[in-house]
Amino acid sequence: MQKKYYVLTLVLLVFGMMMFAGCGQESSSGSGNVKITYAIWDKNQKPGMDAIAEEFHKENPEITVEVQVIPWGQYWTKLEASATSDTMPDVFWMHSQSFLRYANNDLLMDLTDKVKGDVDLNNFPKDLVELYSKGGKLYAVPKDYDTIGLWYNKTLFDQKGIPYPDESWDWNKLVEVAQKLNDPDKGVYGIVAPPDQQSFYYNFVFQNGGEILNKDKTKSGYAEEATQQAVQYAVDFSQKYKVSPTVQQLADMSREQYFESGKAAMGLFGSWMLGDFKENEYVAKNCDVTVLPKGKKQATIYNGLGNAVAAKTKHPEEALKFVKFLGGETANKIQAEKSAAIPAYKGTEQGWVDANSHFNVKVYPEMLKYAVIFPNSESREKWMQLEIDLMSKIWSGDVSVKDGCNELAKQIDAMLATETK
Repeated sequence: MQKKYYVLTLVLLVFGMMMFAGCGQESSSGSGNVKITYAIWDKNQKPGMDAIAEEFHKENPEITVEVQVIPWGQYWTKLEASATSDTMPDVFWMHSQSFLRYANNDLLMDLTDKVKGDVDLNNFPKDLVELYSKGGKLYAVPKDYDTIGLWYNKTLFDQKGIPYPDESWDWNKLVEVAQKLNDPDKGVYGIVAPPDQQSFYYNFVFQNGGEILNKDKTKSGYAEEATQQAVQYAVDFSQKYKVSPTVQQLADMSREQYFESGKAAMGLFGSWMLGDFKENEYVAKNCDVTVLPKGKKQATIYNGLGNAVAAKTKHPEEALKFVKFLGGETANKIQAEKSAAIPAYKGTEQGWVDANSHFNVKVYPEMLKYAVIFPNSESREKWMQLEIDLMSKIWSGDVSVKDGCNELAKQIDAMLATETK
């Protein structure tokens, strides 16, 4: 078994090195121009990133940026493999859940002093800047942000004569309408309610005054009554009210597929889903989005990506010049107008709204005023997997909400105790 594991690891490392081979190498044209690489994982955003790279090249003709798309399922394996051989892409997307691991292993360039004077961090939400900082040092420039909205099927609402959801909705209204829209005979569920953190139950936790981590990240919030009440509310859609596919059904057909095929009347989806929804003929014709229903208060989880530079890039000057450009107004306006994502740069969101005017997407940036930043810590990747495992058991009914959440709190607390503060 150990031999098989060694061979598999070796294959992944070699594949990763091949994938990023030549990253940041000079072009072979003999012109002296430098080519740097920019790694991303979302193919829907490639046109926007290409447009940014082209505009950067116009201003810096001696530098060419190659945008590389590596699907999410392969991105981190290949990035980690390339890190072992010092062949990481010059500039690349960083996700909050993996950021601290890369920063702690000195794989990201410290940008603090290097972007000072060129990138004004006051142009970005403070939470996003802090999300990609450690020990007072900045390791990635905020790229975008996302919030969570309530998507609904207008056709199914119309058939039942039910008014569309709006900002007046609360938890009770969501349950009430999900029950009215539920139609087992037609194979239609009132809502799709998965055991998903960011796209589902986290939002209810914060709306109920609960928390996932305390402010100084020394203790989990899963043992708190408010947090457990919110998880129970989320679970009840499938277990108590029977208005959502079960966790077993969601293993065979994704929540996106239920909604995109008209088999779920409502669902909570992040703004990053817009690219897929625009391309889906059924959703484009029948669906729209609004703000999340409120609990004790309004809240939505929000997160965002960062643009990082490899610590050992062979072209630090060129990579830095590009990441500074990515942190400027011009690049963020292009990102918005190309419908890539909601830009993190304040005041450029309207371009994204205008580019997606078929849907009521203005609600996504509007919710930022009461959004709660994605909970994160050094051991995030480990306790996130714990959440996935235990929430699946809670959703399937194998473990009660109280027992599952208490076990989560116990194990997460132990992990937090080992972190460097």
